[in-house]
Amino acid sequence: MTITYQLGDKLYINLTNRCSNDCKFCVRNFKDGVGGYDLWLEEEPSVTEVIAEFDDVSKYGEVVFCGYGEPLTRVAAVVEISQYLQDNYPDTLVRVNTNGQANLIHRGNILPRLQGKIDIISISLNASNATKYQEICQSDFGVESFTAVVDFIKQAKKVIPKVIVSVVSSSNIDLEACRDLASQLEVEFRIR
Repeated sequence: MTITYQLGDKLYINLTNRCSNDCKFCVRNFKDGVGGYDLWLEEEPSVTEVIAEFDDVSKYGEVVFCGYGEPLTRVAAVVEISQYLQDNYPDTLVRVNTNGQANLIHRGNILPRLQGKIDIISISLNASNATKYQEICQSDFGVESFTAVVDFIKQAKKVIPKVIVSVVSSSNIDLEACRDLASQLEVEFRIR
């Protein structure tokens, strides 16, 4: 079971298989893992199990919460692990890659819990309107999820030093419209 894995100079943490989206482009629909790592978890690792995986974290440029599921479904674990990293490796950046639906999942604003623990948050946008978002991402929350993701981006800017929105390079996605939305939201934009 792959709990942590290295790609380049980054250490990734795989916390869950659960996700509120079933994105048409998601790698888990096409293969068992990435970079030679099988990321499908038989069970969710405990915080203790995750921390036990760490060796010298200072050798990594970033530690990233990103696996086969939405890491913020386990926000308490993200908070606890991030606090451990901040306490023990204060010079290593901590990032969360998320679909931006954590406030829907937990029925309340979880972002204040990440303040001081997360340095960077990368939020998957993947569309510039609600209809297209639902078509591509197939959220459990329906078309309301897009508005919630945009609100999550706005709220994240208040508590997290660096906010990035990302989109998948695909013929189904209007990259320029997404870039314009990111510009309106005054956040960094990345194509992945």
